[in-house]
Amino acid sequence: MTKVSSFTVGEFYTNDQIRFSLDVENLGGIRPALGADRNVRHVAVLTASEDSGRLRSENPYYDRIEGDVLTYTAQGREGDQELTGRNKRLIEQYTTPTPLFGFVNLGRQTYRFLGLLELLRHYQERQADKKGNIRRVWSFDFSIYTSPRVVPISEARTITATLLAQSRQNNPLVTLDREVTTTAVDESPPGIRPPGELENIRMRLFQIAPLEFEQFIKRVMERSGFVDVTVTRASGDGGIDVNAYVEEGNDFFAGTHVQAQVKRWRHAVGSPDINSFRGALSATAKGVFVTTSAFTRAAVSEASHSNKPSIGLIDGPRLSAIVLRLNLTLH
Repeated sequence: MTKVSSFTVGEFYTNDQIRFSLDVENLGGIRPALGADRNVRHVAVLTASEDSGRLRSENPYYDRIEGDVLTYTAQGREGDQELTGRNKRLIEQYTTPTPLFGFVNLGRQTYRFLGLLELLRHYQERQADKKGNIRRVWSFDFSIYTSPRVVPISEARTITATLLAQSRQNNPLVTLDREVTTTAVDESPPGIRPPGELENIRMRLFQIAPLEFEQFIKRVMERSGFVDVTVTRASGDGGIDVNAYVEEGNDFFAGTHVQAQVKRWRHAVGSPDINSFRGALSATAKGVFVTTSAFTRAAVSEASHSNKPSIGLIDGPRLSAIVLRLNLTLH
């Protein structure tokens, strides 16, 4: 075993190298290193391979890397999760520049260094376990920093402090972007739906490939009465995934052009995502942002900004309710 003094983004390391170089425990996905004062010096965050088809089929809630965001589920495989112990260590980064070293497990005790992580937000959500029972879990959204590419362990705290300061300066709504909201949907009309059916639908939506998910939303919009619904090209769409028009039978909005951004995401949609989508809209179009996840409070506020074109929002629970109401088939 060879200890290292720094980690390089994209390079491969053994479990022992991570363990002894960072002075952390041998097992677990969240491995804090404590100083003599019992305060956290840094944390190793280890996730499973984002490319594993087995994970995708066995657990739709598997940790995901979507762009430069890692969505990570807290420790605790059964029952409701608690924000205690190692899970709680992660949120200390809100107030102190705790370095979080991100690694992805490629199998056979080999890990690839992702880079330093910034905790964007943590929030509770409901998930269905393997038996379909609903439990409450804690999810964490991390921004992945691939620069600097080389991270000396001894300088990680200073580097983290600089990265966090720059990030918070660039996003003045950072506090509101930590707060996640979800649509409240009546899930249990007497004699109609078993408890947790909407979350089971959302779980199945996660299993649809991203491009197929856009086609699925096309079906949803067509069944909802839209006409001339088309999916844009996979590349060069400028942030618009679906174009549609309100049917002529609608007395008030007939012919209205609607553009949708469709994200089969696990991580929450923040205000920068709404801003970016609004900038991509046609000048005459109404925008709708559809996601399997949730929206931050800042995103909701930005979508209904009094001085900007409003954006319609459809989150995971609301989308699941629409799918159920339309009796759409999920393969």
